[in-house]
Amino acid sequence: MSTPIVQVRNLTKRIGSKTIIDHLNFDVQRGEVFGFLGPNGAGKTTTIRMMVGLIGITEGDVLIEGQSISENFERAIVHVGAIVENPEMYKYLSGYQNLIHFARMVPGVTKDRIEEVIRLVALENRIHDKVRTYSLGMRQRLGVAQALLHKPSLLILDEPTNGLDPAGIRELREYLHGLTREAGISVIVSSHLLSEMELMCDRVAIIQQGKLVDVQSIKELIKEGADSQVIFEVDQMELARKLLAQEPVVDAQEKAEGLLMVLDREQIAEVNERLVQGGVKVFGIQKVTQTLEEKFLQLTGGEQIV
Repeated sequence: MSTPIVQVRNLTKRIGSKTIIDHLNFDVQRGEVFGFLGPNGAGKTTTIRMMVGLIGITEGDVLIEGQSISENFERAIVHVGAIVENPEMYKYLSGYQNLIHFARMVPGVTKDRIEEVIRLVALENRIHDKVRTYSLGMRQRLGVAQALLHKPSLLILDEPTNGLDPAGIRELREYLHGLTREAGISVIVSSHLLSEMELMCDRVAIIQQGKLVDVQSIKELIKEGADSQVIFEVDQMELARKLLAQEPVVDAQEKAEGLLMVLDREQIAEVNERLVQGGVKVFGIQKVTQTLEEKFLQLTGGEQIV
């Protein structure tokens, strides 16, 4: 595996005697969308601000492309494009004029590069319209285009889905996936919409009270274990319960959808056979998968997300 594009090492932030961020350690791999989650007050935005140099680091460091944010800020930050708040644009200018304006602040950005980022964010048809006529989703994409002008290898987006409608969120999600595939860019994204993070990210880091709870791939986080929750849809609920009461390892709970049990693969077949032989018709057997939100609440002791 190649060297991670981001290495967070013992990252700590104290204000007076209070520890806001407590020795965080995690890596972000090349070409992945990495999610950052945390309950209210967990320190998610504080961590992002330290990563891009907006606030000082008390202890530890962030390495971007091997360069230290603390010791070699300019060499590290040149690899980063970021939107930490809502993207601020000149609404009386067109999208193209905004990009020209920002390009003048960065050496070496050519008109060809401006055209390239316009294509990357799929704004070709509206780039010459005034920004005040843009939807919020289009403004987000224009902000991302501006962040990409200097060809960063890392894009950091803090709550990019705020205020977007479902269509805009889907549009942003598909665009970020395209960025990692086509441009090889790594993305760090924070969001309070767990259902979207589940669809958007390859891995997520969860922090609570400034401490790292876990870093896992989305697949690992929500995958089913050896035992699965299973719902049996049957025609005779009471008879089914009586038959299963004879099975000591089966605890059947009656739900609106049917009988809910926690079973392994072999037990599913055995329970089905037992019910059919006992005269119960089984209309369906459905595994209940745990969502990212359910797993999140389990890991954080039920605390609410940001």
